[in-house]
Amino acid sequence: MPISHQTHPLYVIKTIWRYRHLIWQMTKRDVVGRYRGSVMGIAWSFLIPILMLAIYVFVFSFVFKTRWGGESGSKLEFGLFVYAGLIVHSLFAECVSKAPLLIIGNPNFVKKVLFPIEILPLVTMSSVFIHSALNVTVLLIARLLIHGSLEWTALFLPIVLLPLIIFTLGASWFLASLGTYVRDVTQLVGLVMTVLLFMSPIFYPASVLPEEIRFFLFLNPLTFMIEQTRDVVLVGNTPAWGRLGIYSLISMGVGWLGFLWFQKTRKGFGDVI
Repeated sequence: MPISHQTHPLYVIKTIWRYRHLIWQMTKRDVVGRYRGSVMGIAWSFLIPILMLAIYVFVFSFVFKTRWGGESGSKLEFGLFVYAGLIVHSLFAECVSKAPLLIIGNPNFVKKVLFPIEILPLVTMSSVFIHSALNVTVLLIARLLIHGSLEWTALFLPIVLLPLIIFTLGASWFLASLGTYVRDVTQLVGLVMTVLLFMSPIFYPASVLPEEIRFFLFLNPLTFMIEQTRDVVLVGNTPAWGRLGIYSLISMGVGWLGFLWFQKTRKGFGDVI
């Protein structure tokens, strides 16, 4: 098969469709294996988000007595807004943090000529997405209990998160390859994810920053996604379609470039692991 075909953007879609059953089986194994041997098993996937949300609401609403939007904001709103921001950050951070070890940690797959190693970031994304979906479910339930209703605009959330998923996959393909050749990437990525945690509007709204430096906050690829998630789920605003379209185009570019890099460098994986 010509390498030009293997790096074509449509080849990514064909790969996902062709190996969809394998991706799903490996995803199930990853999700179930995470809690194998524990008493409560996969129930932890639902219980942990509930406990974390309760902690955030208690700490920020009752200990720090912080309200999102000042005194006019709901007393419990801060916990919900923080939790929504952390869902977006966790989706990105968990996938990207695991990416540098995907090839190194699966040498048996790499040495199998017929195994499609390009699906490994897709498996990670699928596993993380399942846990993110559970987190979103908890967020919606909490919003319903606190406000007595849900915003219909929450239906737009999959459309909002799709560009982030594509962007994350591109970064994962790139880092999976780079981490195979440069082992220090793992430590560097962990540091960057910690920086992004505090340099994203998770524990504070972007509006609190002075306008002259607010621009730099939006250079962070998570900022727009965090704000859009809050808008459609908690505030009731429809997506900012214009900016979402621009973000989508950038994400598709990052996704394809990451896949291109992975395909161009995969020939040397077997020599370095």
